[in-house]
Amino acid sequence: MRKSHPIRRVVLAGAATVSGIVLLLSLKPASDPGSAQAAGVGAPPAASAQGGAQEAGAGTVTGDAAQTQYGPVQVRLTVANGKITKAEAVQAPKGGRSDQVTADAVPKLNQAVVAEQNVDIDAVSGATYTSAGYKKSLQSAIDKAQANGGSQGSGSQGSGGAAQARTVTGGVAQTQYGPVQVRITVSGGKITKAEAVQTPKGGQSDQVTANAVPRLNQAAVAAGSANIDAVSGATYTSAGYKESLQSALDQAGG
Repeated sequence: MRKSHPIRRVVLAGAATVSGIVLLLSLKPASDPGSAQAAGVGAPPAASAQGGAQEAGAGTVTGDAAQTQYGPVQVRLTVANGKITKAEAVQAPKGGRSDQVTADAVPKLNQAVVAEQNVDIDAVSGATYTSAGYKKSLQSAIDKAQANGGSQGSGSQGSGGAAQARTVTGGVAQTQYGPVQVRITVSGGKITKAEAVQTPKGGQSDQVTANAVPRLNQAAVAAGSANIDAVSGATYTSAGYKESLQSALDQAGG
């Protein structure tokens, strides 16, 4: 009976060895990093792909810097799906009282742009120069967006509206107090927007320009031609405006 014990021990030892090997083989795949990655366990998160989807169809465009009496103003737009989704001033007057004026005016101008979707926004009270510079740079940004295939500006949206709208800048009209230059947007054979991109500046001219130009812009849109009345007290500016406006109309074929 005792002579059979060594054989039994050999059999038991062999069985234990086989069991151990089987156990090791069954555990190895779970600890293999290559197998885990192949199964998708170690795959990186899809955050970058999500970011790309958010950026699709969106872009930014920065208008030219507009010089004002108190410093440059420059506007940047974010455009997505044919709409302005964000407006911001990347440059604005700084120093002294300009800091307070900028802090008050710029957020209001930004909000107005997103709401109106064009440059036909009101100047902020107490920030005439900043507002004028903002609108000038804004128009530049909108023009660039249109040139890039966007549909902003003049309230026209969609590829059909963008194709029908044209922005034309008239020649510079020299006056006794400085140059006047008018830019118009024409859509469907009508003037939908008019603005002065150059006007007399300095001294009394600033007040005359601030008073006369908005009226001339409105009159041009209402009349649809250069046959508009001069603004009282702004004879030279009005004459220069009408001359440049006619030049723009001639280029537009109207």
